[in-house]
Amino acid sequence: MTTTSDTSLTTNSPDATGLAAQIRAWGRELGFQRVGFCDTELSADEARLMEWLAAGRHGDMSYMARHGTRRSRPAELLPGTITVISVRMDYLPADDVDPLALLQRGERGYISRYALGRDYHKVMRGRLKGLARRIEDAVGAHGWRVFVDSAPVLEKPLAGKAGQGWMGKHTNILDRDAGSWFFLGEIYTDLALPTDSPVDDHCGTCHRCIDACPTGAITAPYELDARLCISYLTIEHHGPIPLPLRPLMGNRIYGCDDCQLVCPWNRFATPTTEADFQPRHGLSDPDLVELFGWTEAEFLQRTEGSPIRRIGHVRWLRNIAVALGNAPPSPRIRVALQSRLGHPHPLVREHTRWALERQAVACEAEGGAV
Repeated sequence: MTTTSDTSLTTNSPDATGLAAQIRAWGRELGFQRVGFCDTELSADEARLMEWLAAGRHGDMSYMARHGTRRSRPAELLPGTITVISVRMDYLPADDVDPLALLQRGERGYISRYALGRDYHKVMRGRLKGLARRIEDAVGAHGWRVFVDSAPVLEKPLAGKAGQGWMGKHTNILDRDAGSWFFLGEIYTDLALPTDSPVDDHCGTCHRCIDACPTGAITAPYELDARLCISYLTIEHHGPIPLPLRPLMGNRIYGCDDCQLVCPWNRFATPTTEADFQPRHGLSDPDLVELFGWTEAEFLQRTEGSPIRRIGHVRWLRNIAVALGNAPPSPRIRVALQSRLGHPHPLVREHTRWALERQAVACEAEGGAV
């Protein structure tokens, strides 16, 4: 990050317009599918954020409230910021596994497609820094800082202002030509650059994402209650998963893609060519019993460089226990669950007991021996 500016660019000046075009070209060279620019005015989005927080819909994510208005006022996070450079990078893996079919295979685990490869934070942060340094080489020292879901930034509203797409009813950014399978990143800068125009909403009367949400987390068009969201429950939430929600989670052990999988605009999504985002360690359709058997050392080794590692081994086992409880009854699954009844952490023990009870009930319903 650089914080001293000696540039004199003004918005829409020939130099600023030419620089914006260069930044877009450099971004494409670095692997970003689109680069956009916007100002920092987010007052309407700030009001919606405050209402969302006041309703407690952020759940355990106390950091979202702790940062106050720094999330919605970029200049409070990086003084002098007047332009946000928004980038996006496709991540849908070029994999032969059908995600919708995988969700019906109860003995397998479903991991959100974004987490199958290398941690996107690391990949994109490096590219964004490279882009910022190219800008610095061209115009000299100026104030800038890069973000990849790593600080209090309203990345989706900023992406919408920068022409990356519109906010879909599932609250993800959608593009008519690329769907929603992309990561977002930002560069805050004190350079005055010409801004892009927002994109019109093209969701129309479609409500497939709302209907498809397993836990009803999309409470209304454009409204999400994180406390009900499987991505929140399996990644952000540290405690026990609420009992009424466990049966609804199916085999989803890290994140959830249902709202994206059913979105008609995603038929236009292009699989990524980034090697870093291709599935690793057989996690595109893993066997739940095998995953549940990983020791902590194995978990750390097999999730090295992956965003999955951040939840830790205990929550990993918690999530898999729920999926095993939802799986078709199987002696193999019950043996695996019984092996964890003595786990030192109460979170694992409780979810394992619940899963065993679910397996027993399912087995009896099928007329089998427990």
